[in-house]
Amino acid sequence: MDSTAFALPATPKQIAYARSLALRNQTLLPWEVQQDRRRLSLWIEAQAQLQPLTALDRHPSSKQVAFAERLARAKRRTVPEECFRDKALMSKWIDGNR
Repeated sequence: MDSTAFALPATPKQIAYARSLALRNQTLLPWEVQQDRRRLSLWIEAQAQLQPLTALDRHPSSKQVAFAERLARAKRRTVPEECFRDKALMSKWIDGNR
C-alpha cells in the first residue's frame, strides 16, 4: 500500500507559515512537501532553525577591510568603493592585489 494515500493534508496555517519561511530563507517550498502534514512540519522545523540572510551578511568583514587597506597602502592604490559593499568583490580585489 502507498503511505501517501493515508497522509493528512497540510493545514492552511502550516502552508502560510511555510511560505513565509521560504521567502525569508530565499528557498523553494517543494510541492510534494505541501501535500503531507507530517513532511511539511519537518520542513518547517528545518527552515525555522536557519538564519536568514541580511544585507550585513553581504558586506566584507572588518578583517577583510583592514587587510585590503593595508594592501592598498603598500601598493599605493585605493580600494574601490563598491568593494566595501560586497564581500565577493572585496575578495576578488584582495586576490588581484596581493
